[in-house]
Amino acid sequence: MTLLSSVTELRRELEDATLPLEIPGSAIARQHRTRLLDQLDDYVIPRLSSMDAPVLAVVGGSTGAGKSTLVNSLVGREVSQPGVLRPTTRSPVLIHHPADAAWFAGQRILPGLARVTGASSASGAETSAGSVRLVATEAVGQGLALLDAPDIDSIVAANRDLAAQLLAAADLWIFVTTAARYADAVPWDLLREAGERGTSIAIVLDRVPAPVVEEISTHLQEMLDEQGLGRAPIFAVTESPLEQGLLPAAQTAGPRRWLDDLAGDAQARAAVVRQTLRGALESLDPRVASLVAAAVEQSAAAAELINSARSAYRGALSSVRDGMQDGTLLRGEVLARWQEFVGTGEFFRQVESTVSRVRDRVTSFFRGEPPPAEQFGDALQSGAAVLIENHAEIAIAATIRSWRSLPGGAQVLAMHPTLTESSGDLDERIERLVRSWQGDIFDMVREEGKDRRVTARLMAYGVNGLGLALMLVAFASTAGLALIEVGIAGGTAVAGQKVLEAVFGDQAVRDLAQKARERLFERVEDLYATELERFEDALRAVGVAPDQGEALARAAAVVKAAR
Repeated sequence: MTLLSSVTELRRELEDATLPLEIPGSAIARQHRTRLLDQLDDYVIPRLSSMDAPVLAVVGGSTGAGKSTLVNSLVGREVSQPGVLRPTTRSPVLIHHPADAAWFAGQRILPGLARVTGASSASGAETSAGSVRLVATEAVGQGLALLDAPDIDSIVAANRDLAAQLLAAADLWIFVTTAARYADAVPWDLLREAGERGTSIAIVLDRVPAPVVEEISTHLQEMLDEQGLGRAPIFAVTESPLEQGLLPAAQTAGPRRWLDDLAGDAQARAAVVRQTLRGALESLDPRVASLVAAAVEQSAAAAELINSARSAYRGALSSVRDGMQDGTLLRGEVLARWQEFVGTGEFFRQVESTVSRVRDRVTSFFRGEPPPAEQFGDALQSGAAVLIENHAEIAIAATIRSWRSLPGGAQVLAMHPTLTESSGDLDERIERLVRSWQGDIFDMVREEGKDRRVTARLMAYGVNGLGLALMLVAFASTAGLALIEVGIAGGTAVAGQKVLEAVFGDQAVRDLAQKARERLFERVEDLYATELERFEDALRAVGVAPDQGEALARAAAVVKAAR
């Protein structure tokens, strides 16, 4: 893989690693990611694509340092509007030789900025934000272009960001400062960063009182040496009255001659390009490494959020399973309706005697007044529905509490406010689930009753009656092997099991009860999975890829190997 293709792949991975979750450090990481993407788009990829393109020298510096006046003076006419109001330079102005127009008219560099041509406005306001004004003049040598950038310490945040973006797009940074502000912290932070990245730098020390030129130049040189920038040339411009808005030609002779020599020397230009490009490529290692760490933290935060939701729903499933087997549902309404269903309380005293007496008594009851089977079935359905719904609500509440305390969780909840409550049709879906399960039970009873030896007994008790008894047993036994005695409720389940055993036999009842529980649990599992999916979908919508850090690290390793 070529260096250009590997860098292009790295850029794609960087674009995918959006770092959207608001977790500690994410804001700074996103800023670093944006600046790195900008430098890849504005400088590294274009430069790798066209090594023979003109050198781009970006003129940058602090507010009021005289950048625009310097650029105008180097060109010999006003091409960038200076002024006393701050910020003056609101959008960049790129000055190039007419023969180099094709290099800058398209989107080769600074693809995010629209191109505007012509002179600056008379009002003093520059071209609108989001654009770069192109000025062609033979005052700039072919093979070199100057770009007047906004202030690096502008009071307008967008100007500061654009200035940093343009400096990262430069082959050469011409830093303009003054005798009063050359030691300010903001420009030195950028100078150090440029030095760490190997960017070629030149210094213009503006508005220096003539008596202290040597003293200040010497001090500035010492500061540059301390930062490893000692090879950067320094050009001092003494305080002088402007001539028709321009610096006297004598004051700009030094930097003009240096730029003309650079434009006229292909080898010198190539050296500047190689130095800055090499520095930009080498700076990728630590910069991408920090973004890899940020991407891994994002993935970990997303995983923790989804795991907490899954844990809540696993707990809900476990609680439903326990509630299906511990006899809880056999109290209250279910117990009362069962007693109505099989007759009076005397039935429970007689059922332990013999299976035949149970069968005879229930049969005679069926043949008399119609039993309230429907009420008993409704009670069982209602009890099961309440159990399932209660634990669904508990799972939602647990997930919400967890997400509000975990990094990034509150952000996702704010983006998806409907997550704080159950689905609007949850009640209906639970009712359908329980009714469908009851249908499964009746089908199981019919299937088991196909044996001719069982058919007569099945006819005696009825499919619905035995189905309801099976539901009762399913809610009271553990694996169909042993009933838990829970007072009268336990006795109720024993009665139901005795009736079933009279028809199907012991082992068949155990198998049927186990299958009944499994069928219900499977349906509840699907229901809760659908509810959980709402949280999973919300997190997926944020856009955190689980392996984004690893993919970014692999792409960076390929670039390093190709350098």
